[in-house]
Amino acid sequence: MPDYKLVIDGGRELRGEAYVSGGKNTSLAVVPAALLADGPCIIENLPAIEDIRVLYRILKYLGAKVDWHPEQKQMAIDPGGVTALTVPYAYSQRMRASYYMMGALLGRYGRAEVGYPGGCDLGSRPIDQHLKGFKALGATIRDENGMLVLEGKLKGAHVNFDMVTVGGTINVMLAAARAEGDSILTNCAREPHIVDTANFLNRIGARIRGAGTDTIRIRGTGRMDGGNYTVIPDQIETGTLMIAAAATRGDVVLRGCIPTHMEALTAKLLEMGVMVTSQDDVITVNLRQGHRAIRISTQEYPGFPTDLQQPMSALLTKALGTSEVIENIFESRFKHLDEMRKMGAISIINGRLAHIEGVPELHGAPVWAPDLRGGAALVIAGLMAQGITEVYNPGTIARGYDHLESKLTDLGARISRAPLDPEENGNANGL
Repeated sequence: MPDYKLVIDGGRELRGEAYVSGGKNTSLAVVPAALLADGPCIIENLPAIEDIRVLYRILKYLGAKVDWHPEQKQMAIDPGGVTALTVPYAYSQRMRASYYMMGALLGRYGRAEVGYPGGCDLGSRPIDQHLKGFKALGATIRDENGMLVLEGKLKGAHVNFDMVTVGGTINVMLAAARAEGDSILTNCAREPHIVDTANFLNRIGARIRGAGTDTIRIRGTGRMDGGNYTVIPDQIETGTLMIAAAATRGDVVLRGCIPTHMEALTAKLLEMGVMVTSQDDVITVNLRQGHRAIRISTQEYPGFPTDLQQPMSALLTKALGTSEVIENIFESRFKHLDEMRKMGAISIINGRLAHIEGVPELHGAPVWAPDLRGGAALVIAGLMAQGITEVYNPGTIARGYDHLESKLTDLGARISRAPLDPEENGNANGL
């Protein structure tokens, strides 16, 4: 747990301009994918987040030569020195996307030993579809003392995912990129970061077609060159800032984003009465009056993203009427609503369904960030609330947002870090 808490003095409109950082979900796939290259790669526009720091340490542990400059948003990776093919359990538990090391190491070296992935507790998040794909490509898989050991000379195959899986689509794509022969992946996820990962792989010599559709065709290649690549802007950071602008009845211009990736959120904000306009790589959000309750149902892309369900539900706590939120992706993604009740929010949770009754005001309170996006939702709630909100466990937010506090502060929010006293260190989790 971090030795600080976030202190938010709420009730202020957000105004001004902000630039969107590089995509977390893209970066967490592209950095491991660099292991597939035979030469050095330079990845640009990387967000300065904790999950990238963990990947940096993993690559160093494996023996790769890595030069990371967070302030320049750039990482140079030379996989030529890789000698270890094991990702220790302690590293894999710190982030969900550690599982991409399976596909990258297996595809490049024919072996991977990786601990079961960690990350946010959002309920059951099996990797069975990843393992199904690896087996279809010819890998043998066994469990040794809590570590997954994957081995085999991979050959192209037809892999049909039993369910749409973002991580599984990327992971099997990584492994198949250097397999012998052709692979066809069907019932694939279509998220923008899948397309961006495929674009990076093609940039260094892979032959992948169809990313962004439900069928991806891969012609395996025995060699991939290095190269430079710039990752796309972060879709979820863009959405979080859009929601924060609306939640504070502000007027915010976001630059360096991709408006077409935000169409599902934009449609819902417009339905609520929020003004949203876009042009080229710029999105403007403003709200002058009260906003209406709506119904949200999370879906795979291009539907409403599950990662924006939690920030959006903060906005719904002050909507006129009762909103309905259906979480179709994860079964345990409403923990933040329990914390918002401490701030005066009203909600009823029934499994994957939540009803949120709008209230006139929220009031500041001490709250616990349950996970990455839930923490961002509580920050938004704190910006909306009257008085002081203290957000404990803020390190989970830093896992996926690049300087979110600074960006909000530059827009007029009052957010600061305060050290925990000994009693808070011992009791914060019991708020």
